[in-house]
Amino acid sequence: MSDTVGGLLSIAALLLVLGLLYRPLGDYMAHVYTTTRHLRVERGVYRLTGVSPDSEQSPRSYSLSVVGFSMVSVVALMVMQLGQAHLPMDRGLPGVPWWMSFNTAASFVANTNWQSYAGESTLGFSVQMAGLAVQNFLSAAVGMAVAVALIRGFVRIRSGALGNFWVDLTRGTLRILLPMAFIGAIVLIAGGVVQNFSDSTITTLAGHSQVLTGGPVASQEVIKELGTNGGGFFNANSAHPFENPNGFTNLFEILLILLIPVCLTRTLGTMLGNRRQGLAVLGAMGVLWTISLVVVTAAEVGARSDAAQAAGAAMEGKEARFGEWATALFAVATTGTSTGAVNASHDSLTPLGGGMVLLNMMFGEVTPGGVGSGLYGILVMAILAVFIAGLMVGRTPELLGKKIGSRQMTYVALYILTTPTLVLIGTGVAMALGATPDAMGNSGGHGFSEVLYAYTSGANNNGSAFGGLTVTSDFFQITLGLAMLLGRLVPIVLVLLLAGSLAEQGKVPVTAGTLPTHKPLFVGLMVGVIVIMTALTYFPALALGPIAEALA
Repeated sequence: MSDTVGGLLSIAALLLVLGLLYRPLGDYMAHVYTTTRHLRVERGVYRLTGVSPDSEQSPRSYSLSVVGFSMVSVVALMVMQLGQAHLPMDRGLPGVPWWMSFNTAASFVANTNWQSYAGESTLGFSVQMAGLAVQNFLSAAVGMAVAVALIRGFVRIRSGALGNFWVDLTRGTLRILLPMAFIGAIVLIAGGVVQNFSDSTITTLAGHSQVLTGGPVASQEVIKELGTNGGGFFNANSAHPFENPNGFTNLFEILLILLIPVCLTRTLGTMLGNRRQGLAVLGAMGVLWTISLVVVTAAEVGARSDAAQAAGAAMEGKEARFGEWATALFAVATTGTSTGAVNASHDSLTPLGGGMVLLNMMFGEVTPGGVGSGLYGILVMAILAVFIAGLMVGRTPELLGKKIGSRQMTYVALYILTTPTLVLIGTGVAMALGATPDAMGNSGGHGFSEVLYAYTSGANNNGSAFGGLTVTSDFFQITLGLAMLLGRLVPIVLVLLLAGSLAEQGKVPVTAGTLPTHKPLFVGLMVGVIVIMTALTYFPALALGPIAEALA
C-alpha cells in the first residue's frame, strides 16, 4: 500500500468514527448539562465543598468562581512542584525551580500544557499524577463549563443567571471526562502505551546499562489528548514510543483530540433546539480544518527542498513509524484544537507547513478548537459575522434570537483583541532583548518564527512549540506564563459577561429580514470573517517569519 492510499484511508477512518460518535456523544453531553438530577457521588462532592447545587450564579459570580478556582489551582500546583522532594514516588528528583514551577502551573491550569521542562528528568510520579493529570481533567472541564454558560446565554430569556460553575465543573469531570478517559486508557494500554510505576534498567547492544523511564503514561496520555491539553509525560511528547508506539495509537490519539470539540457542536444544536445551527458551526470549523490539512500535507509530501529530494521525502524531525501523512494529520489536529501534543518536531516542518500550523493557532484555534474554548471562540466569531452582515444591509444584527448591540460588540472586540495583543507584544519585547538570539535555534526568518510560535502557542493556550527556541530563562518562563494565564482567563471572563448580556434579553421573533445562520451562506461569511480578521492582525508578523522563509 502506498503512503498516499494509507494516508487517505486513515483520514477516512477518522472521519467515519467521528461521524458515528457525533450524535450520541453530543446529545449525551447536552443531557449532562441540562438535567436537574444530581448523582450520589456529586451530592457528596457538593456537601464536602459547601456548594448549593440547585442555586445559580450571575455572570459576575460565575466569572469570579472560574478565576478564583484557577488561581487556587496555580498556587496548589506550584507548591507540589516546589516540594516535590518531600512527596512519595519522587524518583529522587529535587523540587522544580521557582519560575519553572510558575510557568508549568500556569500552563496546565490554562489548558495549555506548554512545557519548558523534560518530564522524565524533572518530575516524579506524584506530581505527574496528582498535579498535572488532575489539572488536565479540571482545565478541560472549565472550558466546557464556559461554553455551556454561553449557550445558556442564547437560550435563556430575561434571566440574570448562567447556571452553577461548580455543578458544571463537577458534571463535566465525573460524567464526561473520567468515563471516556478510563475507556481510552485501556485502549492505549492494549496498543502498547506504558502504564507502570517504575523505571527499568536494560543492557544495550554495546554492553552498557541504560535506564528507561516508566510511569503511569497511558492514564495521563489519554486525558492529555481527550481534554485538548497536550503536555507529554516525556519530553518528546507523542513522538516518544512509550506514549505513541504505532500507527493505531497515533490515529486513536488524533480521534481523542478531535472527539469532544467536534461533538460539542451537536451539544450546541441540541441545547438550542436547532440542530442545523450546530451543523453550521461544525461546517465552518470543517472548512478551515480541511484547508489546513490539505496545505500541510501537500507541503510536507511535496517538499522540493534539496534535503527532501535527496532523502526522497521531507522526513527530518518525523518518526519513521508514522511518515508524512500521519504527521501532517496530527499536526493539523493538535494546532487546530489547542492541544499542543506533537508526534514530530514542528521546527522541522517545511516553511509552508510550519506557517500553516502557526496560522491554525492564530485563527483562535476554532478548527475545531479546544474542549469548550473552540465552541465559545467560534460563537464569538459568529456574533462578529452577523454584526458585519447587519452593517452591510442596514439592519440591527441578531443571532439566535438575540440582538447584538454595542454592549455585546464591546465584549466581542475585547475578546478578539486580547490574544493578538499578548502575542505581538510578547514577541516584540522578546525580539528586542539582546539575549534572545542566543536562545533561538536558528537565525533569520525561521528563528523569528520560533519566537512568534512560542507566544502564539502560549497566548492561544495551545502549548506546542517549534522546538528550536530555548525558553528556560526567567524572562521566557515569566512572560509565557503570564501570556498563558491572561490568554485563558481574560477571554473567559469576557465570554461570560457576553453570555450574561444575552441572557438578560428577550427573544427577537424571526422575520423575513432575519439572516438565516444555519445555511451555507452564513457558514461562508463566518469563514471569511475568521480568515480576514486573522490576516489583518498577523500578516506583518507572518511576513517576517514563515513567509520570508518560504520565499528565501
